[in-house]
Amino acid sequence: MTYTVLARCEESGNFGIAIATYSIAVGGYCPFFARDIGILSTQAFANPALGPLAVTSLKMGRSPTQTLLDLSSADPGFDYRQVGIIDKNGKVGIHTGDLCRNWAGHELGKGFAVFGNVLTSSRIVECMAKTFNDAKGTEFADRLLLTLESGRDAGGQASSDGAHLPERSAALSIRGVDIVQDIDLRVDMHDDAVKELRQVYKNYVPYLEYYALRARDPRNTPAQDVWVKEKIG
Repeated sequence: MTYTVLARCEESGNFGIAIATYSIAVGGYCPFFARDIGILSTQAFANPALGPLAVTSLKMGRSPTQTLLDLSSADPGFDYRQVGIIDKNGKVGIHTGDLCRNWAGHELGKGFAVFGNVLTSSRIVECMAKTFNDAKGTEFADRLLLTLESGRDAGGQASSDGAHLPERSAALSIRGVDIVQDIDLRVDMHDDAVKELRQVYKNYVPYLEYYALRARDPRNTPAQDVWVKEKIG
C-alpha cells in the first residue's frame, strides 16, 4: 500500500525519493541511501534488512540488477517484496514480487522508477511516470513531489475491499555530494500526508540558505529568529 518515485537527477547527480503510504513513518523504514553509490526503497511486505545488504552489494560494484539477485538469494520471502534501486550511473533495477498484493507494479525511465503496491490500478504508476517525464527541467525536489502528488490524484492506494486508503505518512529525501544541501523531510502520521509534505517542503525551502550559512560561516551567522525576521518576515 505504498507508491514511490526513485530518481537520479541528470544535472546534479543527486539521488532522490518521494514516497507515500497508509503505514506509519515510511520515511524511516523504506528508503536507503549510500552517498555517491546509490539509492533504493524496499516496500510491499517490507524487509528493511534488505537495505544494508543492497548497499553492500552496490559498493562492491554490482549493478542494480545484480544487486536484486543478491537480495533474492538472501531473502526467502523475496516474492513478497517490492524493491527499486538506482546506482551512481543512473542504472535502474526493479523487482515487484509475484506475491505482492494487487495492484502492484512499476514503470521505468531514464534514471528513474515509479512503483507501488496495493494501488487502485496501474493508472497510478502510469500517471506518475508521465508527470516525472513532463516535469523535466523543474527543480529536482519539486519534480519528485509533483510525481508523488500525481499518484495520489490518480487514485492512490486501495483497501482490501477496494476503497481508497488515505496516505498517513510520506517522505521526501535527496542526497548529493554536498551534505549541507541534503533534504530529508518526513510526515510520520497525518490524515493527508502528501498534502502535509508539500506544506512542510514549502516552509522548509527558505531555510536552506540559513542552514548552509550556519554550517559554512558560523562566525557571521545571526541568531535564527533575527535571520527569519530579516529574510522571511
